[in-house]
Amino acid sequence: MARISWDDYFMEMAKLASRRSSCIRRQVGAVLTKDNHIISTGYNGSPKGTEHCIDIGCIREKNHIPSGERHELCRGTHAEQNCIAQAAYSGVSTKDTVIYTKVFPCTMCLKIMINAGVKEIVYEEDYNDSLSEQLIKESGILVRKIKVV
Repeated sequence: MARISWDDYFMEMAKLASRRSSCIRRQVGAVLTKDNHIISTGYNGSPKGTEHCIDIGCIREKNHIPSGERHELCRGTHAEQNCIAQAAYSGVSTKDTVIYTKVFPCTMCLKIMINAGVKEIVYEEDYNDSLSEQLIKESGILVRKIKVV
């Protein structure tokens, strides 16, 4: 019996986290790791104690906002943001961590990752955000796209 790789293990955990998402448009999960230990998980959805889009509808859908535009017009917090916020809430350092996320990070998430000290991003699905791609090049964060089989 062959063991799965750390990359496959953590990406599968990110996919599992995405199943908790309350977003109508896209379900995303993230796992923050350090030295092959999970320190935090997150998924996209409305902030604690607020109504979920799956219950009240999507502002972005109602206003015909295309994917990748006007991120601020959304009730939800992205999986990567929730992952880093959860670590902060628990008092866990995010310096020199690796984040596994289903989708290439948007500009908003990437800026948080840079300032949180994330050293590597591992993702599976592309997301068209040219500013995010530019910031990654400037930041020095390692980026790897993988496909879990």
